[in-house]
Amino acid sequence: MFLRKSRIEPLPVTMSAVRMGERVLQIGVDDPTVASAIAAKVGLSGNAAIAVSDDRDAARAHGAAASAGVLVDVKVTPLAPLPFDNDAFDLVIVHSARGLLSSIDADARLAAMREWHRVLRQGGRVMTIEPGAVSGIKSLIQPRRSDDAFEGPGGIVAALESAGFRPARVLADREGYKFAEGIKL
Repeated sequence: MFLRKSRIEPLPVTMSAVRMGERVLQIGVDDPTVASAIAAKVGLSGNAAIAVSDDRDAARAHGAAASAGVLVDVKVTPLAPLPFDNDAFDLVIVHSARGLLSSIDADARLAAMREWHRVLRQGGRVMTIEPGAVSGIKSLIQPRRSDDAFEGPGGIVAALESAGFRPARVLADREGYKFAEGIKL
């Protein structure tokens, strides 16, 4: 009898609901293995791109993609403007578990979100991955990482709605991650 080693995807990959053939843009690289696993989901019929802020993150993204054997277009760019065409992507995934969104001021955040809206096709969606509630034994040693200045006035849902995403909602808050999405109508 052969036992097959089960491959469990990290929660951010599962929650992204990326499908083969989609055009996906990832903003930031909190965990390069997650970024490359998401890129692998689109397959050869799709397109995977990652926008990062510096050469160090670009090298991390390239290294993880090479290890996973996936093709990824990595661009070093500011959050706004993005070097992609209008309506170029089906899905934008924002890696903000390390606080990318809460670390920038409200005007820069809104400009970045408007760029995500611009590069998404009609019916496309944006998904954010932020720090969430920590549960289990981790909750005793690791407090929740959040920014009250960002969370107080409606947090990510209000921010996405102000950039034109409707509807916007929190999908889940599990295992230390909070997932939210918005749709471009």
